[in-house]
Amino acid sequence: MRKIFALLILGIVIFTTGCKLGPDFQKPDYNSPEKFRFDSLQTDTIVNLYWWKLFNDPVLDTLIATALQENKDVLVAAARIESARANIGYTNADQYPTFNYSVGAGTGNFMGVKQATSSNNFYAYPELTWEIGFWGKYRRLNEVAQADLLASEYGMRTIQMSLISNVVSTYFELLSNKEKLLISQRTLESRDSGLIIIEARYKWGVVAEIDLNQSQVQRAISAAAIPQYKRAVALTESSLSILLGHNPGAIKTESTLMDTKYPPSIPEGLPSQLLERRPDIKQAEAKLMSQNAQIGVAEAMRWPSLNLTGMLGVASSDLSSLTTGGLAWSAGGSLLGPLFQFGKNKKRAEMARFETEALLHEYENTVIQAFKDVEDALISIQTLKEELTAQKMRYDAATNAEMLSENRYLLGETSFLEVLDSQRQSFEAQLDYTQTRKNLLTAYIELYKALGGGWLSPEEEAAANTGN
Repeated sequence: MRKIFALLILGIVIFTTGCKLGPDFQKPDYNSPEKFRFDSLQTDTIVNLYWWKLFNDPVLDTLIATALQENKDVLVAAARIESARANIGYTNADQYPTFNYSVGAGTGNFMGVKQATSSNNFYAYPELTWEIGFWGKYRRLNEVAQADLLASEYGMRTIQMSLISNVVSTYFELLSNKEKLLISQRTLESRDSGLIIIEARYKWGVVAEIDLNQSQVQRAISAAAIPQYKRAVALTESSLSILLGHNPGAIKTESTLMDTKYPPSIPEGLPSQLLERRPDIKQAEAKLMSQNAQIGVAEAMRWPSLNLTGMLGVASSDLSSLTTGGLAWSAGGSLLGPLFQFGKNKKRAEMARFETEALLHEYENTVIQAFKDVEDALISIQTLKEELTAQKMRYDAATNAEMLSENRYLLGETSFLEVLDSQRQSFEAQLDYTQTRKNLLTAYIELYKALGGGWLSPEEEAAANTGN
């Protein structure tokens, strides 16, 4: 029995003093630009945690809260985090001894060969087995499990960030479609009123039949637009319902697209901060960390492993002698290692190194894409503001021209061709202005998403609010 304890002590010494093969993880050193190309503020202020509240829309706040709790992708990500957390304990257990027990009894006259007489046998003992990770295999595997947990947590944050952005952009798409539907309905009412007047003038022989036909065409154009935008509203509501984790259904809104205020100028921050804010970058870093530890696992498998076994119990050919007989025990160790496997273990280590190199490039690509996302959003906001200003001038001029043309036509000062052209331009200008306004709101959303804003853990939120 003392030898069994000696083996345990030996194993602990070897386990605690053993080395770890493979390189330790080094955080990638990425040289980011000093400032964003289209950043006009150039400040290091951190992006607002709950940026969607700047739109001051209670309905939108409720939709986001519902999505974060009930969206199926978020629930899947949460389950995977718990699985990764459990995997840490599962993997960590491989570093330590395992204790099993075995109990058995039998009788007969065959013990490998036939005996002259029958005999009874009984045994009961606990058994210890321990593969000592002298080369750090199990410690590297534990690093893998911990890095996988981090990747899962950052993966969930990435999903949450994208979900919030998708809910907000889809919500504004819904408001845009409702606004276009309203424009089409108002235009149809105006066309109906105009058509009544043209029909009366045609009956009295004041205008030609072509004027009547052209008025009917304009009325039909606005009438055809109504079912198009009704369909767009319903499809957008279905998309938003899925984001909420619900079956497709109607979404009640209280505000309109034209009532929605733009957020204040956004402090983009320094490019170097982006590496810490974006959860997809942190997820790529955690995946690289996990794969880097796999190099150590592969290297350790090229070397022998030390296995310790021990058994302490009772064994007897007669149940009545169990209390009087002595203890049975055994202790031993074995060294098992690869001898000649045609370079298989060496190639396994090479594969791990190349996989790590591939993930390093994936990390770099994620960073580059993140910078692109910010730059694209910045230039989109800048140019869409200019575009919206022009569209507003077009909108005002076109609607006023429509009114003047109709008055001029009724007074006989111009042809109906001018009225038709003014009506067409007015209808298109109203729809285009609505679309541009929605596009600008979406660009703000994309900027917040690109900057990594939208969701932090409760601990990080508390730290940010206290300034720690």
